[in-house]
Amino acid sequence: MPEHIKKQLQEEIRHLEHELAHELPAEIKKAVALGDLSENAEYHMAKQRQEFVNARLGQLKKRMAELSLVNLANIPKDRVAFGSTVMVYDVSKDEEIEYKLVTSEESDVNKGLISTTSPIGRSLIGKQVGDMAVVVTPNGKRELEVLKLTTIHDAEE
Repeated sequence: MPEHIKKQLQEEIRHLEHELAHELPAEIKKAVALGDLSENAEYHMAKQRQEFVNARLGQLKKRMAELSLVNLANIPKDRVAFGSTVMVYDVSKDEEIEYKLVTSEESDVNKGLISTTSPIGRSLIGKQVGDMAVVVTPNGKRELEVLKLTTIHDAEE
């Protein structure tokens, strides 16, 4: 897992755990002191936030576990996969485009960083130079021909 992504997720987890353990109990205690809980907006908002924070913590911890399982040795050396930089020819747009396949946390389409779970990312996974990938987008089908491939292994050398 890229180190900056790991730090970003750990920081969000730390912040949410602090909120859950310190800030929200204080808000709930203060709201309870106001009296009748059935019409107490502060109490209900704090309880809703508590549920949200618990759910988000669960998501983040699951994502950390998933990312820690990524084994670079299992990433193919001759096909598009996580960490690959791919030069494609977009037949419908008649242009060459370079994409780098990254985690969903790092994706930024404007910079050519696409998630492995995005429609384009999914269509390119497993392809080799010369292969065609068909991507279904809201604007219709796009055909991408893989022109050049640099895998995560090539980038390390």
